Amino acid sequence: MHASVSINIAQPKAVVWQAICDIEHSNTMISAILAIDILDQPSEGLIGLKWRETRKMFGKEATEVMWVTEAEENHHYTTRAENHGAVYISRLSLVDLPTEPKADSTDESTSMTQLTMTFTTESQSRLGKIMASCMGFLMKGSMQKMLQQDLVDIKNHLEQA
Repeated sequence: MHASVSINIAQPKAVVWQAICDIEHSNTMISAILAIDILDQPSEGLIGLKWRETRKMFGKEATEVMWVTEAEENHHYTTRAENHGAVYISRLSLVDLPTEPKADSTDESTSMTQLTMTFTTESQSRLGKIMASCMGFLMKGSMQKMLQQDLVDIKNHLEQA
């Protein structure tokens, strides 16, 4: 299954990047995340950061261990999780958008950033692949709604700051 959603945020790319990289405190920004426990912290950068995330998913608590596998500062990072014979890959990416004039002034403009979250599930077993092909289309809509809510939460957090 593959799902991708985007949102425009009225903040510069560096501000959005800093927020999405603050994984340790993401539960204060994203309403579905209940707890974050950092397991491995690299000495520098994001690659190798590993954490346990507990979130509300489909009405229940779910806990996954995730880690950053790839990162390009101010552009994107990719995470991986493995559970029950499936691999989950998430990617958060940023794009600068043309600035927009502020509503209350013609002299100033607001930096805009597009934040995109992409989620891919890959089943590792034959049975899992069969189940995924049967159920994937049913889950995709729910997954997109969940991802979109995460992005709305990030947008609201950053634009209220």
